[in-house]
Amino acid sequence: MKPCLHYGKFLATMLVACAILAGVSAAAAAEYLGPTDVVASPDGKLLYVVNSDARQIAVFDPATGQVARSIACPAKPTGLALSPDGSKLYVSCAAPQGSVVVIDAASGQTAATIQVGYGAAAPCVTPDGKRLYVCNRFNDDVSVIDLETNKELARVPMVREPMGSAITPDGKTVFITNLLPNDASSSYDVAAHVTAIDTATNETTQIRLPNGSSSLREICVSPDGKYAYTVHVLSRYQMPTTQLERGWMNTNALSIIDAAGKKLINTVLLDDIDLGGANPWGVAITADGKTLCITHAGTHEMSVVDTTAMLEKLAAVPANEEEARKAGRYDNPSAYSSVTVNDVPNDLAFLVNVRRRIRLQNVDPWGIAADQADINGPRGLDVVGNKAYAAIYFSDALVAVDLEPRPGKVTTKLPLGPKPELTIQRRGEINFHDAALCFQKWQSCASCHPDIRVDGFNWDLMNDGMGNPKNTKSMLLTHKTPPAMSAAVRETGETAVRAGITHIQFAVRPEEDAVAIDEFLKALEPVPSPHLVNGQLSEAAQRGKALFFSERLGCFKCHPEPLYTDLQMHAVNSRGQYDRRDDFDTPTLIECWRTAPYLHDGRYTSMKQLIAEGKHGDVSGQVESLNEQEVNDLVEFVLSL
Repeated sequence: MKPCLHYGKFLATMLVACAILAGVSAAAAAEYLGPTDVVASPDGKLLYVVNSDARQIAVFDPATGQVARSIACPAKPTGLALSPDGSKLYVSCAAPQGSVVVIDAASGQTAATIQVGYGAAAPCVTPDGKRLYVCNRFNDDVSVIDLETNKELARVPMVREPMGSAITPDGKTVFITNLLPNDASSSYDVAAHVTAIDTATNETTQIRLPNGSSSLREICVSPDGKYAYTVHVLSRYQMPTTQLERGWMNTNALSIIDAAGKKLINTVLLDDIDLGGANPWGVAITADGKTLCITHAGTHEMSVVDTTAMLEKLAAVPANEEEARKAGRYDNPSAYSSVTVNDVPNDLAFLVNVRRRIRLQNVDPWGIAADQADINGPRGLDVVGNKAYAAIYFSDALVAVDLEPRPGKVTTKLPLGPKPELTIQRRGEINFHDAALCFQKWQSCASCHPDIRVDGFNWDLMNDGMGNPKNTKSMLLTHKTPPAMSAAVRETGETAVRAGITHIQFAVRPEEDAVAIDEFLKALEPVPSPHLVNGQLSEAAQRGKALFFSERLGCFKCHPEPLYTDLQMHAVNSRGQYDRRDDFDTPTLIECWRTAPYLHDGRYTSMKQLIAEGKHGDVSGQVESLNEQEVNDLVEFVLSL
């Protein structure tokens, strides 16, 4: 599919894009199972595996080590929850018109289909089995469903791209992770949120994580209901990208939330001083609440954390400098890795003797997997007794991890199908997400480009000098819309890929690695906008389209079809306080509905703000003459691309 030719051609292929919301071509996705999550039955005798690429739920029997049966899904499954008695599966299926498929666990037959929002994901059921909460990722809200009638009762607004959910044992609070920050990236403090929903009122509380928090994925709640745990990347985006040692650019973190108080307790790092734990993804806790398990999708590991020891250590850290002085921590600072609570999110030694790192992958002496299809890309997980089971996305398998510390082998690979034969595009996708390509494994390409798009930060890359940060760009259409950087310092997407490996990953890799990434990025498809109505432009967007292509505004002169960019540099009065030039690359507008904040320095959080306040486009058109309705119409069209 060519990216957004005239709307007729684009919409004609939209159903293909709907099936592949991760942005990978249907042909590539169809060859793999792509397990992304696993949920155990209440008795632990069966594991239900979400095979996203194959559009199925695999029912796995740990006793036999075999898939007992597979249940087909009508669209790409993204998450699964079980009714409290285990008799029903609630499977979220992502599409512009998302749905939850209710499946009878015994027969595998569909009992009902519940319509929800765009990009449905992460369903969770209340302990009494009466309500279901579903994240509608691209609508930025959560559906509340009455399971007695299978009807949607309400939509609860979120911050930005809700991705994970967990409910307290008393059913009073649902915690939702928001994938991305929703701040101007030119701000001093940019961070994603966890949203707490009061199930009685649907009122929300926003729990802001530390500056630099992004890529929030899964979340879990302790069995006693006291704590919520979520994992994420913690970026040091305000530092010049001159090195990687000691987490200079990206660190990887666990945030602990006071569930009753709905506030952040603190954030601890999951890296070691000289070895990163890139891209934490899944998080689950044992039934006794004493052990927390975390998958690292970028380093193919599992962290096993002693929660009792961690919480005791956190409680012992003084709240401020005055308390630290009274405790004598300033008298012997070398004895303490964190002097006050403010030090903890920067403390690479805090979890020493509290956390075990379990390698899931067979690697050579340089820490690189000999076989990329072996165990690559652990994502969601669940715990049964003293075993944790993780879904291994690129390997079409599960891995069982024995949580009891003992000598000998603690991991077992459990194939869900035949060993996948990797195309060059799939190898490129693996490389994009694999921190083995990075010095000391601190980050992967996906650390700054979650789901191959944006992280919401400005980064001071050294390719155009120091002290002039730029907003992270989406990788969609990178190879079709040169130059690749806002300041045009990389002439092509191919050049940018190789420069990224050398100057951002600080690694020397075979040319074949970069070629595979090229092919993966070239295969990406745009995802239909949530602003479309049944796949068509709304009436407001149609009016906005007329304005866009009018001589009065002249938007089309710099953003012509089909790519909505003229591939040229222009000075549009966007120079910021740190810039050394006036002209910048004209970005494609395709999928700009999901790439906020806007302009090269991310100073505007919304498209309306860019046009109404920033007067973007006033160089070539009469933007100041627009009334409020015309601004809204123009915004609606642009966000529909």
